[in-house]
Amino acid sequence: MVFRIPAVLLMAALGTATNLPPAGAQSFGGGEEMVRATQIRIQITSILVEDQDSALRFYTEVLGFEKKEDIPVGEYQWLTVTSPAGVDGVELLLEPNAHPAAAAFQKSIYEDGISATVFFVTDLQAEYERLKGLGVEFKSEPVQVGEGWQAVFDDTCGNFITLYQK
Repeated sequence: MVFRIPAVLLMAALGTATNLPPAGAQSFGGGEEMVRATQIRIQITSILVEDQDSALRFYTEVLGFEKKEDIPVGEYQWLTVTSPAGVDGVELLLEPNAHPAAAAFQKSIYEDGISATVFFVTDLQAEYERLKGLGVEFKSEPVQVGEGWQAVFDDTCGNFITLYQK
């Protein structure tokens, strides 16, 4: 069984403001122009993983991400990592694939060789060599794709991940 936290409760637990003015409001009280409540930005995105503890080890110890949130939620955790280059930036949620549809989806795209997500790097060759030295299995050496270069690896958690340099 997968336990989902209602967004409002999760936002409160994470300290995120939930008292935004209603759409169409003109200001935040000080007379300054209001930032629209409907502006959208990516703060958290997720990737399905077979085991959260193993995923946390791989994403922190091998890839070099930093653990950001670890909140118990039933038998799972709200477990996020972030790039050390952007600790206050976008978080990657290590989402358990416990739901049968999630597990089937993850397995299907993995078997078809489709990457679950893409991480940008500034020096693909150096990152490729570093990760290979740590035992990461790549599908191929870096190859040119369009205006950039990419290399795809297995994250040991049920996903292929693309590293991309433009």
